[in-house]
Amino acid sequence: MSEEEKIEVEVTDPGQAIDMAQETIEAFLDTADVSKVYGEPVEHEGNLIIPAAEVVVGMGFGAGYGGDHKGDGGGGSGGGGKTFSRPVAVVISDKNGVRVEPVMDPTKIALTMFTSLGFMFATLAKMRKGK
Repeated sequence: MSEEEKIEVEVTDPGQAIDMAQETIEAFLDTADVSKVYGEPVEHEGNLIIPAAEVVVGMGFGAGYGGDHKGDGGGGSGGGGKTFSRPVAVVISDKNGVRVEPVMDPTKIALTMFTSLGFMFATLAKMRKGK
């Protein structure tokens, strides 16, 4: 589950750019709320099941103002970001106690394996060249 939104706004003064950035940061940080990480509990056959997710937020902003020596022109701002979430575990409460069962992500495991192999081959290639 990931969310993506594009917003275009004309900024006419630096204060407006700062206010927009602050509002956007607050909206992004809201996605990292605990209610977004833990789902609604589900009761099934006497067991209480709570899904858990990983939430990642990345963002960046920039703003500028100024103009020529006559006071004409100036302006500019920009920003962007991305939120991403994925299931990572299920918390299960039953008559025997509470346990956490991880959610296996074969894609992430494969990517980690290929990345590790790439670094190993690159290191071996450097060692053979004597660097």
